[in-house]
Amino acid sequence: MNETAPWNLETVPKADFNGRPPFEVLAPADQRLPFVFNSPHSGRQYPPRFLDASRLDEKAIRRSEDAFVDDLFASVVELGAPMLRAHFPRAYLDVNREPYELDPKMFDGRLPAYANIRSIRVAGGLGTVARVVSENHEIYKHRLPVAEALYRIEEIYKPYHSALRRLLAQTHVTFGYAILIDCHSMPSSIKCQSSDSRPDFVLGDRYGTSCTAELTKYAYDLLSSMGYKVSRNKPYAGGFITEHYGRPASGLHTLQIEINRGLYMDETDHLRHDGFLRLARDLSKFVSDLTAMPDAVFPSDAIAAE
Repeated sequence: MNETAPWNLETVPKADFNGRPPFEVLAPADQRLPFVFNSPHSGRQYPPRFLDASRLDEKAIRRSEDAFVDDLFASVVELGAPMLRAHFPRAYLDVNREPYELDPKMFDGRLPAYANIRSIRVAGGLGTVARVVSENHEIYKHRLPVAEALYRIEEIYKPYHSALRRLLAQTHVTFGYAILIDCHSMPSSIKCQSSDSRPDFVLGDRYGTSCTAELTKYAYDLLSSMGYKVSRNKPYAGGFITEHYGRPASGLHTLQIEINRGLYMDETDHLRHDGFLRLARDLSKFVSDLTAMPDAVFPSDAIAAE
């Protein structure tokens, strides 16, 4: 915390993610690839106390969840790359935001002075502690204590990003560069902004600023060659993680991948359908081919001091 705070976080009951840790790192015995995979929104362990505070039922609360994305990319560990995955749900805490994007209307008590209360994401109800799930469904019955939001940030958000930074730093030291693939899903109703087409995948590189252009093109060509419709940066260019960790001049490359949920699941019942296994096999091949990208594209001597 950056200032003396009147909040006693010890008074906030610990979150119970049904006996699981808030997040975990799935790591190969020997990391053979300069890649790190991240699944920050696939968590599906909803704390009972959180559900009790919500006005939504157990199905509606899952509308913003990137369901099963961690399972779709599970093959990366066998291939030799670590994956960080959340067990906490996005509706509870969104680590793809700044640490303190908070809506003061949601809370009883004074937010810290350094909270970002005016971001576009806060205005839309999708801050670090979200007010709504997709389609603007309000999550909470009542205001939350400020200490509850700060507990989630201090005890889960910050450790999550510490784990991600550690994975990237270790990869960078070992290989001379690191490539973060940030894995997400999107509703099947999403259309490209410039047309009525519905993409199967959207690759986000913050319009060429978060990774080398060759990485985005390579990923685009691989997915297109499999018969998928692929869009770049529209409608998703990448969120906080892509922008924050993507520093290609320092040998840190970040590419966000959004997958159309209709390819692999029933979006109403939140169940996998027959397309799941096919997509998982395709993604295993995609990752295998992507990670075979020539090292020359990522010269280790192009590391700039921060």
